[in-house]
Parts: sequence; structure tokens; C-alpha cells
Amino acid sequence: MSIVVENLTKKYGEQKAVNDISFEIKTGEVVGFLGPNGAGKSTTMKIITCFMAPSSGDVRLDSDSIHTDPEAIKRRIGYLPENNPLYLDMPVVEYLRFTAEIQGVSKSNIPGRIAEMIDRCGLDREKHKNINELSKGYRQRVGLAQAMIHDPEILILDEPTTGLDPNQIVEIRKLIKDLGKEKTVILSSHILSEVEATCDRILIINRGRIVADGTSDTLRSQSQGQELLKISIEAAPSEVEKAVRGLASVEKVTAIDGKDGWFHVQSKPDASSRKEVFDLCVKNKWYLMEMSGQETRLEDVFQKLTK
Repeated sequence: MSIVVENLTKKYGEQKAVNDISFEIKTGEVVGFLGPNGAGKSTTMKIITCFMAPSSGDVRLDSDSIHTDPEAIKRRIGYLPENNPLYLDMPVVEYLRFTAEIQGVSKSNIPGRIAEMIDRCGLDREKHKNINELSKGYRQRVGLAQAMIHDPEILILDEPTTGLDPNQIVEIRKLIKDLGKEKTVILSSHILSEVEATCDRILIINRGRIVADGTSDTLRSQSQGQELLKISIEAAPSEVEKAVRGLASVEKVTAIDGKDGWFHVQSKPDASSRKEVFDLCVKNKWYLMEMSGQETRLEDVFQKLTK
């Protein structure tokens, strides 16, 4: 099932939390939704789930609109908000039975759905405990289970790995990737490595506007700009720095703190310094110990777009 967001705006007084954004997410995509605090991520997700009304614009799930078919949309979406909606005094199994009934799962199917969610979310050891007895990580798993209990076509997960340990994060990543084979998934997270490992595509929102849309490789390549090299040369550092700075293709040379003879070399726009650095070492009979390109990280792209 596809999600189409058209000219969506949400105002609080004069402040636009979401400012005329449009995008489409196709069936089977796992899309990372990134942005700094206050950028409009949670507001957008609340509008898509019909938890909140927009000031203008529309969201459509196939032919259903948030304005005319909110109940139909709610049935088709599983939602894990940032603040996990749990009744802490309920046992895990009873809570999942309760949420299944609310979501309209038929009575005959409820036991099977509970068993499947307990298995998929790794809750078997804790299933007979009250939720208030669980660790934060296991509470998060219960939140995931309630989002999926009615087998929705779309999952919207706001910070789904909050409070999980590294092993649990790997398990949830795998679960989300597996779910993406059969469902449409929107995943919001501040852990950029998690988004990169899990998502097919990334949307970045800043100050209520979409500022980037593409795969992680696409976003990095668009942001790379000038070549940045990391080099290590076995020679007097002051001589190396002066000589490299004098190369025609080099714009900037910076010594790497605490690493004698190591430098970052930034090339001029549309130029590469690799060959000139190599030839310089041959000419001066210096040992070139390392020369590697510094790949633009997703964190660098995020900072560049949201500062």
C-alpha cells in the first residue's frame, strides 16, 4: 500500500511545524524519516495516523483520505509513538489481547496473533509478567507487538529501538527489514547508523520542510563536493605539510591532532590530489604509508542539511 502526502501543513498559531510538504512512499519500502528535534517528524507521523488533523493538505492511503476515511486509515496502520502507549499494570499477554480486540481482530484469530507477536518480538521469556516488571527494552518490544497485532499494511515506528541493548537493536533491525518485504514502513530515529542499515530510502525534514529524499548513497554523493584525503607520509611533518600545501590541486592541508605525519588534504573543486601527492613522495623519496579517501558519512550529510 502506498502513502501519498500532498502539500501538508500544520500550524500552531503563526508557527508552521510542517510547511507544505509532499512525498510518496511505495508499497514495500522501508523509509527512514530524519530530522532534528522540533523539525516536524512526529507531527507528520501523527497526521498520517489520524491522531492529529492538518491545517491544510491531505494524506492518502490508496483511495482513502485522512479527511474522509480516518477510521479506515487507522485500521490499516500500526503505530508505535515515541512515548510507548502501555498499561503498566497489565500482564503482557492480556495487554496484547486487549489491543487486538480494540483493533478489531476476530476472537478466533486473537490467540494466534498473540502467539506470533510474542515469537516475532522475542517476548516468550517475559510474556507472563506485568508490563511494569519489564525492562525498558522489553517494554519497547511490547510496544512493537501492539503496533503489529492486527497485521496492518503500514507500520509507523517513532524511535522503535529506544532503550534496547546492542543485541536487541540488531534483532529489531532484522525484524523491520523482514517486515519491509510485506509492509510499508516509516521509521524515525536519531541513530543514523540504524537508519542506514535498515532503510531503503531516507527523507530528511528540517524546520517543517523536506530538505533531502533519496538512498543513503545518493545523499552522500550529492553532499560530497570537494575530495578529502587522509594521508600518512614518513618524513619531517613540517616539510611534508609545506610541500603538500604547495601542490596546484590542493586547497587546504590540516594536521591530524595526535598523529605525527598524518594530514587531511582537501582538494580544490573538481580536482583530485591523489596523483600529485604520490608524485611528490616519489620525487622526495618519502614513504607514503597511507592515502585514502574520506567517505562522506550520513551524519555529515544530516548536519549539513539541518544546521
